[in-house]
Amino acid sequence: MFEILFADSECLVIDKPSGVSVLRDRSGQENLYVQVREQYPDAKLVHRLDKGTSGAFLLAKTDDFRKRASKQFENREIVKFYVAVVGGKFPMGKTYSINLPLRRGRKSRFRIAGLRSDIQASEHGWTIDSQDGLESITRVRALGHGPRRSLLLLKPQTGRTHQLRVHLAWIGHPIVGDLLYGPPKSASQSNTRLMLHSHRLILAAGYNFSSVLPAGFTEALQD
Repeated sequence: MFEILFADSECLVIDKPSGVSVLRDRSGQENLYVQVREQYPDAKLVHRLDKGTSGAFLLAKTDDFRKRASKQFENREIVKFYVAVVGGKFPMGKTYSINLPLRRGRKSRFRIAGLRSDIQASEHGWTIDSQDGLESITRVRALGHGPRRSLLLLKPQTGRTHQLRVHLAWIGHPIVGDLLYGPPKSASQSNTRLMLHSHRLILAAGYNFSSVLPAGFTEALQD
C-alpha cells in the first residue's frame, strides 16, 4: 500500500513505494492507480513515475486541478528534485549540468542522440554536439560519498522518459539497481530496488510537497 503525504479538495500526494507500477504492466500485479482509486475514486493521473522509483507522486482530485497541473508540467513550471545512489565517485563541490538530448532506442530503451565517445565533459558538466533527439537537461549535485558509490540530488529541467537513468548511465554513474541502463553484472550496481527517489515537488500557488528519503539509501551508499 501507500502513505498519504497530503490531501485537500483539489489534489492528493502519496508516497509511492518502489516496485509498484503506476499503470498496468506485463507483470499482471495490481497497479498503483487501481489502489489509489479504491480510496479516492475521483483521483486522476497528472504525471508518471517509473515502477522502481519511490517518493512523492501527485494526483488530481478535480478536472480543473488536473488541467492546471498538466499545463505546469508541460511548461516546465513544476520544480522536481530526486535523490539517487549511483556507482562511482561523482565530483563534489558544485552543481553540474547534463545537457544530452535523448532519442528512442531498441526494446523500449532510450539513449543519447549521439555516440558515447562524442560526449564532452567540462568543469560545468556534460554536453554533446548533436542536432538529433529531444532536448534533455538535468542539474546534478553530489550530497555525499560511500566507498564506491555517491548520493546525488537531481533536478530535471526537462521531463523525458527515463531521463535521469539514461543521463547518469551515459556519463559513467549509473543508478544503483538500474538493470536496464546500468551494467547488470557489476557488483557496485547490485541492489534489490532502483535507488531513485522522488524527493520534492514544488507547484505554483504555494504547493510544496516532499517525501523523506527511505532508510535503505543510507545503507546502499555504504555498500
